[in-house]
Amino acid sequence: MVSYVFYTFARSIDGQNSSSEKLSTRVMLMLKRILDILLSGLGLVLLSPLFLLFATLIKLDSEGPVFYRQERIGQNRRRSERRAFDLDLTSDKRRNRNRAREDYCGKAFIVYKFRTMIKDAEKKCGPIWATKDDPRITRFGRILRRTRLDKLPQLWNVLKGDMSLVGPSPERLYFVRKFAPQVKNYTKRFTFKPGMTGLAQVEREYDSSDGDVNKKLRYDLHYINNWNFWKDIQILSRSMLVMLTGKGAF
Repeated sequence: MVSYVFYTFARSIDGQNSSSEKLSTRVMLMLKRILDILLSGLGLVLLSPLFLLFATLIKLDSEGPVFYRQERIGQNRRRSERRAFDLDLTSDKRRNRNRAREDYCGKAFIVYKFRTMIKDAEKKCGPIWATKDDPRITRFGRILRRTRLDKLPQLWNVLKGDMSLVGPSPERLYFVRKFAPQVKNYTKRFTFKPGMTGLAQVEREYDSSDGDVNKKLRYDLHYINNWNFWKDIQILSRSMLVMLTGKGAF
């Protein structure tokens, strides 16, 4: 009888702790989204003159558009949305079934960046990693990449809710198709919104080979498994240092 009372009491305490942790996590995620909205909105307004300057310099430096638009894979959809997706798939025979599997990794969205490469850079070679002396990168593009300022248009993605200020880097569909079946725990990086910056981004340079994927994934998983609101603040502070020093950029 006594053991049963202790067991019931322990279960009730454990349930309270679990509920408290879930509530704390929800509050932290709410704070994260509020910070995203405030800083991205403020950034778009205050940095608008810089956007205009960069647009002019990009057009003067090389032929092509100011902005680079590309489909990336973001955060996982909710289970109910996945179920609706599957129902829609069965009613439309022409839809690509591979896309259903990819949707389990994350939701596709269009990411925006300042263009740093020549026009149609991948028209002949297809999707490949950028390298240190990549001839496709323009003169002004090298400056933007070194300072990470090419990512500033992603403030719009953050404001829309496709991305967060901090999180795993948004990945291209081509590489998701390639690495999801091969790399263990690769799809776990899609449990968080992708970020303009993140732990992997401040610890390592841009990916330049397939081998870099595993190295960055370790940082992404560490961030996801140990995330809290204050870690985001620390990473944002470190990101400013990376922008000033050009650490890890080509």
